[in-house]
Amino acid sequence: MAEPLLVVDDLKVHYPLGKTLFKPGVTLKALDGVSFTVGRGEVVGLVGESGSGKTTLGRAVLRLVEPTAGKVHLDGKDVTALPPAELKSLRSRMQIIFQDPYASLNPRMSVGQTLGEALMLHRIGTRKDRDQRIGDLLEKVGLPRTAAARFPHEFSGGQRQRIGIARALAVNPEFIVADEPVSALDVSIQAQIINLLQDLRKDLGLSLLFIGHDLSVIEFLCDRVIVLYLGRVMEMGTAAGLYAKPRHPYTRALLDAAPVPDPTIRRERITLKGDLPSPVSPPSGCVFRTRCPYAIERCAQVVPPLEEAANGHRVACIQSHELDLSNPLA
Repeated sequence: MAEPLLVVDDLKVHYPLGKTLFKPGVTLKALDGVSFTVGRGEVVGLVGESGSGKTTLGRAVLRLVEPTAGKVHLDGKDVTALPPAELKSLRSRMQIIFQDPYASLNPRMSVGQTLGEALMLHRIGTRKDRDQRIGDLLEKVGLPRTAAARFPHEFSGGQRQRIGIARALAVNPEFIVADEPVSALDVSIQAQIINLLQDLRKDLGLSLLFIGHDLSVIEFLCDRVIVLYLGRVMEMGTAAGLYAKPRHPYTRALLDAAPVPDPTIRRERITLKGDLPSPVSPPSGCVFRTRCPYAIERCAQVVPPLEEAANGHRVACIQSHELDLSNPLA
């Protein structure tokens, strides 16, 4: 079996919060021991509610956020241990597509300047070569070569996100973090961008960590799925297996919250009650227990390990073998 391109091992991002006169210093645990891999040419989806740590994880993998502990290896190189000069060189192999296509582009730079900046920074090609590559990149993402002379305000949201994708592709990366790249777009435009990412993945052999909240998009695009809650992995497995038979109550609740196209279908649902707990003072034991309808006394005492439940399917729940959480619509 081929070695994975990306290996994330026990990654933690903790933010110490300052002391006050009436309160001792506390720590906000944005990520608390996340491990997973991404294979070559694989798309791994990352899902969870807002505040679960998805964006922090994506940025920590790229060292846009400094991890507190843990390791990230890209093709065998320890990203977390690289000095600045070597990290800059590795940046050409890993890129990010940001969520907001309106805020992620410099309004004072033309599209050509935006794409050319990355090429110059990494010393890729001559001036003539860069101009040619900029045109090729724009065509690859479905925009005319003449778009290079225009500015971001002249484009729609979907077109701006295509420019953001072209910028990520400019330096020939092997791995891309796509941080909710379609959440700010209309539904019809979302489909176009998802199809574009699918085509680019096949044509270029890209590996992606795709962060999203639309479970239908995750199911369509991703090979495997990681379910994150309060900075910890609740479940991971193949997209087909996880959607057909979720093994964690949180995963089932996320699936139940997704709209069903047929209004005549009725089913039992797991409905989440209350809000996501604060990462400053997470619940003891299983962090999901305060919202779990199946929680028992032991859930408050034991931190459930992420254990193998089936072939390639892992779950962090001490009751996973007793619960039947099959998705009746799968």
